[in-house]
Parts: sequence; structure tokens; C-alpha cells
Amino acid sequence: MSISRRGFVKGAACTAAAARAGFVPGEAGAAPAPASGGEVYIPYADRRGPEADVWFTRDLSAEGLRAVFAKVAGALKGKVAVKLHTGEKNGPNIIPRPWVQELLARDLPGAAIVETNAYYAGDRDTTAKHRETLRVNGWSFAPVDILDEHGTAMLPVKGGKWFKEMSVGKGLLAYDSLLALTHFKGHVMGGFGGSDKNIGIGCADGRIGKAMIHTRKGGGQWSITAEEFMERMTESTKATVDRFAPHAAFVNVLRNMSVSCDCEGVHAQPVVTPNIGIVASLDILACDQASVDLVMALSEKDRAALAERMSSRHGFRQLTYMKELGMGCDRYRLLDIDHGGTAIQPADAVAGVKPFAG
Repeated sequence: MSISRRGFVKGAACTAAAARAGFVPGEAGAAPAPASGGEVYIPYADRRGPEADVWFTRDLSAEGLRAVFAKVAGALKGKVAVKLHTGEKNGPNIIPRPWVQELLARDLPGAAIVETNAYYAGDRDTTAKHRETLRVNGWSFAPVDILDEHGTAMLPVKGGKWFKEMSVGKGLLAYDSLLALTHFKGHVMGGFGGSDKNIGIGCADGRIGKAMIHTRKGGGQWSITAEEFMERMTESTKATVDRFAPHAAFVNVLRNMSVSCDCEGVHAQPVVTPNIGIVASLDILACDQASVDLVMALSEKDRAALAERMSSRHGFRQLTYMKELGMGCDRYRLLDIDHGGTAIQPADAVAGVKPFAG
């Protein structure tokens, strides 16, 4: 499948608009300082700039995943890395393995699932333990490349204020294209985990890169929080996305959305947010922004838990910082592939959702 010229032009327009906004990341002589306001959700009407395309389906199945992926598949070439959170042992909320197996077998033959070792102590903080967790969780139908198994590499962070470069798993450099296949959900530190978190934390290696994001010198392991954490994580994401652009695509699966990350495994908080669907885009910001907007379009009761998690952790800073860094658009056309690609609003997309039933 080929990508339309319009798709690439839109991406370039988003980047140019961010530059015109006057943001000067890493300005010489200025000590790094995080922004404020990450607890505030910015409604669509208050955003400015061009629009990207985001495709949407309500079909939460292997078929639905394949259909929405087809809209962005043309960006990928050569050896494809599928960045996926494979979960802690017996984690209940990860993207269903049969969906991923069918996608890889039918649409991405030869692709590899990629991961890095965890920064926290547990079942994935060494390659040996990580391999055992992968076995327990059934990720045996495709190659799984633990990117930092054989060392690390540094990628430049263009325009960053916290970093000039980011440490990633060395294996990442062996790939030509990147698909971020993300389970969208809450996160104990990030507020939400979308494509930004999947790449920014998930491609940073387990010892150096993740420490650069999480740990302040002289502080505890998790001493960097709130807006500063969002900004550091997003700069890490930018390093990886820039490495692959324009051969990167982003898919978020809005299903089993606990306020907890998949890194909490069986200890994740119970899911109370309704399942919504799947979004895909060639624009990482638009993909995450649309996912957040879909959650915020739910009824007050249905969105309460996840909205509180996003706000209390100042997670909306992920979105505003991606825009400032020129990573994409926070405005988009939501294209409903269940109805011929008709442009709809997030409220239309979530109309008729059912309470989460487990």
C-alpha cells in the first residue's frame, strides 16, 4: 500500500507549525526547567494548527487491528520492529496475543517484536528473566528481540532541553522501520501510556536510558516526576522516532484500560473504563491526542478513573511537549473506517459504548 502525498504533506505542516509557534528548546544559557500545566486537559477548540489523519475502528478483534493497520502500513519498509509491551507474567490487560500473531503472519512477515529490559526489579530486569516471562506469556510465534541484550547505543535528541542524546537498546539500529503497537491505558507515573510512553520508555535501555528519564542524580530511583518526567520521556521518544522517520507508524488499542500500566501485571487496578476501539496514524502526537480525546469524550462516570489518573500525574504534558518539539499535530481528522472513512468527532466514536464487563 502506498501513502498519499497528502499524508506526508500534513506531517510536514504540523512540524512547521510547531516551529512557527516560537518554542526554542534547549536555548543556550537557559537552565533546563520543566513547564507547568500538565494537569490541564486542552479541549480541541483551544488548539491551533494543521490537522493530521487518524483512522478509527470500533472493531476490537484481530480483523479490526488488521483493517486499521492497513491505513498506515505503507510507511513501513525493510526490516520492521514492532514495539509492543509484552507484559509481566500473566498480565491480564495486554493486547491479545492471537491478534498480534495474525497481524504479523498476514501483514508483517519477517517482522520482529522488540522490547528492552525493565528498570525496576522483577521478572523482566535481566535478559534471562525477560525471556522466561516471554515464554510464560506465550510470545513464541515470532522473534522477540530484547534490544539491550547485546549493549546500548546513543541516538541524538534534536532540539531537546534535557538531553542531547538518549541511550537505547543497541539492537534498535538493525531495523529499517518501526511500528508502535500500543496498549493505551493509564500509567502510575505518566498518567497515560500511549505511543509516546511505549517508545520513550520502551526503547530506552534498561540501565542507562531509563535511568536518564527516571532518576535525578543523588535522588531515589523514581525521583523525576510530573512535567519533568513527561518531557524527558518525550525527548527519548523523539530520538527514536527521528531515527526511523518517515518509516514509522503508530497504533493505539483502547481496550482493558486500567489506570495501571501493563508493567503492574496481575497487580493492576481493576478496569472500569469502557473499551473504545483502535486508532492508527502516521503522526504520533495525533495518535495519542485522539486516544486521550476519546477517553475524555466518554460520560463523566465512565471517564472518571482514567481522567483523574492522567490529570493527577500531569500526563497531558506529554501532548503539549510533543507539539512543542515539532513531533506532530494535536488537531486531526478522525476517520471512521467502519463507515467508509467518514470524518467523525470523538463523541460520535464513543456513542453507545458499553460498561466494561471483563
